[in-house]
Amino acid sequence: MDVLSALGGRRVTKAEVAVFVSGVASMGLEILAGRIVAPQFGSSIYTWGGIITVFLAALSLGYWRGGRRASTHADHRRLIWLLLFTAVYVAILIYARDLLLIATAQIPLPSRYASLPAIVVLFGPPTYLLGFISPYAAELSHKEGVGEASGHVYALGTIGSILGAGATTFVLIPSMSIESIGLFFGLLLVGTALVLSAPAFPRRPVVATVVVTVLLVVAASGGAVGLDPRGEVVYSTQTAYQQLEVVDDGDVRTMYLDGAHHSARDLEDPERHVFAYTRYFHLPMLMVEEPERALFVGGGGFTGPQDFERTYDDVTVDVVEIDPEVTAAAEEYFGLERSAELRVHTDDGRTFLAESDREYDVIVLDAYKRDQVPFELTTVEFMTLVSERLSDDGVLVANVISAPEGPASEFYRAQYRTMEEAFPHVYAYRTSESGSVQNIQLVATNDPDGVSTTELHERNGAREDVPELGEEIDDRIEEVRTDDVPTLYDDRAPVDSLLDPMVGQRYVIEDGEGTDATAGALEPATP
Repeated sequence: MDVLSALGGRRVTKAEVAVFVSGVASMGLEILAGRIVAPQFGSSIYTWGGIITVFLAALSLGYWRGGRRASTHADHRRLIWLLLFTAVYVAILIYARDLLLIATAQIPLPSRYASLPAIVVLFGPPTYLLGFISPYAAELSHKEGVGEASGHVYALGTIGSILGAGATTFVLIPSMSIESIGLFFGLLLVGTALVLSAPAFPRRPVVATVVVTVLLVVAASGGAVGLDPRGEVVYSTQTAYQQLEVVDDGDVRTMYLDGAHHSARDLEDPERHVFAYTRYFHLPMLMVEEPERALFVGGGGFTGPQDFERTYDDVTVDVVEIDPEVTAAAEEYFGLERSAELRVHTDDGRTFLAESDREYDVIVLDAYKRDQVPFELTTVEFMTLVSERLSDDGVLVANVISAPEGPASEFYRAQYRTMEEAFPHVYAYRTSESGSVQNIQLVATNDPDGVSTTELHERNGAREDVPELGEEIDDRIEEVRTDDVPTLYDDRAPVDSLLDPMVGQRYVIEDGEGTDATAGALEPATP
């Protein structure tokens, strides 16, 4: 039966509408899956590979099963129920996703496979159901030949997938919450089921449509079930780049990006270093004679740049932050105020440096997350570019998350080896006495003479404009083994495999008193 007018003198059938919408929903959910899974498992290549694998496997199984049943079961009534059952699962996804993520995270698997159970449970069933629609629609097609019918149906589904991927990526995620996007797809499926019911509108499908609609609205309005162990979420949004949350735990306000700690501020004492590793950002100031310009690559809550602005009267600070939503949140919740001394640039860090002719005395690279590292900011080519943008005695400090030793230290040691290709001297500083994954500061200087620990202590005692850094200076790792790790290049930077040993391990960020500043925060289970 024809239901919609189409261009070119023909009308779109109900089955074709169902195929198109199934394509929109399946690819839209696949893009959304990355945002749902990332806070628990990160968004590494393994997570995205798992998402793509599960979606393709579930669709293929649905195609196969649907194809076997199509000759005897394909009719418009079953298409309606397939759409409604998928919408019910979307409601479950909206409401119970956090509980399901936490539960599946307890399954003991090697780190690179840890996200697979969650992806299967959350997205396998609805994708499997949507897979039935294409072979059913091919059976209901008015086309004469099997090839023509299947080609027509899969073309429509692919066009729907293109629209679903594009709309979710460029429109929905940047402007809506996960609950709202899930509600949108659920209502799209329900609305399509209602269209397929016209003009007769049988009683059972119509009643089911109303029930599922109510279920979706209740799930979306109630939000995801579960208590947040991190504290009170005062702001949450999906940006074009990541999930951004601002959480208050007592007097401490923390910014989370894709579920990972990024910046923290003491609301009662904004000048306090909540995360002790930010004190190490001042080490370069002991290595440079009369520094005048500093650049931060990565803004987050802008606590580091604001600290520099407060501490050094004669230093101007530039910050390049790729995500404008992060900058806006820093202004709203972390006290960021732009000025002639603190300037913000919305750009990719590497692009900014490549297009800039400015020279800096200090560059702070603070764009890495625990399991998400932009590989283009790790390579020899990038480090050479940084060296060229630094003054003759300029210094780079890179905030790297890694263990100081053992298999989980591979990333920091590979980064150390890579930096040695671009700088005459590189130094490593641990920020915790524990052997856990922590923030390790890699400091590289253009000064051919370098600087010893003794010289740093002497300068630390002589200079009054730099915070007292005696303990930080003593945290230098004297010997860094690099013979078993690769140098990172633009055409060969296996960052994900280097990060892999850290997945599931405890991550320690010490506060100014030497205790774990993240105690009580949700961490993935250790495989």
